[in-house]
Amino acid sequence: MSLLGIKPEISDPPGAILFACSLNAVRSPMAATLMKHLFPGRVYVESAGVRPGDADGFAIAAMYEIGLDISGHKPVSFDELADTSFDIIVTLSPEAHHQALELTRTMAVDVEYWPSMDPSIASGNRENMLVTYRAIRDQLMKKIKTRFDWKGGPDV
Repeated sequence: MSLLGIKPEISDPPGAILFACSLNAVRSPMAATLMKHLFPGRVYVESAGVRPGDADGFAIAAMYEIGLDISGHKPVSFDELADTSFDIIVTLSPEAHHQALELTRTMAVDVEYWPSMDPSIASGNRENMLVTYRAIRDQLMKKIKTRFDWKGGPDV
C-alpha cells in the first residue's frame, strides 16, 4: 500500500529503488539481490537499514541455495547511503518505514510498505531456521515479480 492506502499498480521496474529494513542484514539485502537478479542492468538497486547490523549466515545460506551470493554484503544505515535519489523506497519493517517517511518528507519519491516478518527472531535447529529464511526469500521473490511485472528471464 502507498502512503494514502492506495494499492500501487503493477508496473515496469523503476530506474532506482531502495529496499530498507531494520538492520540491512536479512530482508533488504535479499530483496535487493533478487531485484538485481530478475532485472539485470535495468534498475539501480541499493539496500539500507535503520541501523547497520551484522551479516546473517542464515540469509547467506538461503540465498546461496538459489544460486545468489550475498556473502560480501556489508550492512549500511540510511545515514551511510551515498545516494538518496530513488524513484521508490520499499520498506520491509515498520521501523524502516518510519525512517523512510522522515527521509523523504521533502523529496518526490514513492514509499511502499511491504510488511515482512524478521526471520532472525525464529528459533529452533538449523533446518527450522532455514525454513523461515526461505519463506521470506520466496515471499520477496513473488512480491518483486508481481509488483514490477516480471516477464521472464533469469529465474531461480
